[in-house]
Amino acid sequence: MADTAQYVTMGVAGEIFALPVERVREILENRQISRMPHAPEGFLGVIDVRNHSVSVFDLRAQLGFETGEDSENTRIVVLTVVTPDRGEITVGLKTDRVFEVTVLDDDGALDPAPVAGPAWKTSCVVGLGRRNGAFVTLLDIDRLFSVQQMSAVSDGSQLAA
Repeated sequence: MADTAQYVTMGVAGEIFALPVERVREILENRQISRMPHAPEGFLGVIDVRNHSVSVFDLRAQLGFETGEDSENTRIVVLTVVTPDRGEITVGLKTDRVFEVTVLDDDGALDPAPVAGPAWKTSCVVGLGRRNGAFVTLLDIDRLFSVQQMSAVSDGSQLAA
């Protein structure tokens, strides 16, 4: 039997998104984020994770959605991003909620991202899958962040392996 890819599914602005489970290091309850001056858009600040600073980005802002209110379901997903110039970087993504670790329906088959013109940024979308009849947008975490955002992340954001 072939290995089936597993994903962490999360909710943002009423939509369902997924990231490959192997890129997720941990899922944290919402906590105080220390804001940084002159931060790029989407960069919320830093949190402490086991005595290491981790930069946190707002997934709503990264995806172009309106800012939302935190709730008891708000989570910070700590994950690994691979950049061309700095290699692996550990960052946090603040999301409205995390649903589950799961496989997608139809053996993980993905539809391509829709095309709606050159002004629409879909480079961070790998494709569309389905889970229990609902669309799940699979994100390419390495393309979700801008070069400016990644250059703003300090070297102190690395977690020990």
